[in-house]
Amino acid sequence: MRVVKLFSFLISRLGKAVLVVLGVVVINFLLIHLAPGDPAAVMAGEAGATDPKYIEELRQQFGLDKPVLHQLWIYMEGILRLDFGYSYRNGLPVLDLILDRLPATLLLMVCAFVFSLITGVTLGVLAAKSRFSNRRKWIDNVIMVGALIIYAAPLFWLALLAIVLFSVMLDWLPAFGMESIGANLTGMARVWDIATHLVLPTVTLGCFFMAVYARLTRASMLEVIGMDFVNTARAKGVPSSQIIRRHVLRNALLPVVTFAGIQLGQMAGGAVLTETVFSWPGIGRLMFDALMQRDYQLLLGVFLMTSVIVVLFNLLTDLFYQIIDPRIELGA
Repeated sequence: MRVVKLFSFLISRLGKAVLVVLGVVVINFLLIHLAPGDPAAVMAGEAGATDPKYIEELRQQFGLDKPVLHQLWIYMEGILRLDFGYSYRNGLPVLDLILDRLPATLLLMVCAFVFSLITGVTLGVLAAKSRFSNRRKWIDNVIMVGALIIYAAPLFWLALLAIVLFSVMLDWLPAFGMESIGANLTGMARVWDIATHLVLPTVTLGCFFMAVYARLTRASMLEVIGMDFVNTARAKGVPSSQIIRRHVLRNALLPVVTFAGIQLGQMAGGAVLTETVFSWPGIGRLMFDALMQRDYQLLLGVFLMTSVIVVLFNLLTDLFYQIIDPRIELGA
């Protein structure tokens, strides 16, 4: 029975996910084509040609001379065939460009997510535990003040500060790129090289969300601590560490997981700035370049891939609820 409910839930959510992605595709397509600027004029200007006839030929070549709704229909047909279009600025299919950059972005997002969630929850537990035990309350104050400072700091400022401190002054970590250029490393040497390049972008992108998870975990745990079943456990003489681990933390994690699923979408947006500052070769940097070059097809492809990633992560979040608390019923 449980398997049937799970299967029905997955089918329902996947159907809704498809509708959401299609809606995002339509809205992004219309918004981009309503934005000022003509890609044909930009490319003609970069080629040194200002002849109106040449610009018109470019518009016909790229299909920009057709009505917007006709262009949308053609694009939607291509999406259903997994054809994201062709990037004339890069001379490659859009899907090939995205798939080439996608692993770097997923690596950065997953590492930043894991870092922010584990670190944030750990700090939140320490803060709540110090408040719960009525000892060492200064730990709670230090963690909350530090989380507030990190939360208020702009992402680009944290990135630049990390580069100046850990790369320029201390020379501990590389500042730019995904791996050392021209090193031609293989095996574990290449893995270590990528790992060292990954540290600064991961910490920078994850710090903001780490502060959010720390404050949310602390607030959730303090709310659960005041409930009757926790007071009963304390009255029975159950050790504080066991109460925190078995009773408080498990119930307090539910709002954290909910918020984490929502924050993944913001993390995908924050990856754009992080990848630009650190020259990380992901789809965020690809999207920035496509925006500057008026490469509409590539820009739409990146938006589509980002929306698919966010929807899938949200689906995984719903499934993760069952691991934390199997009592939650799967809804349609």
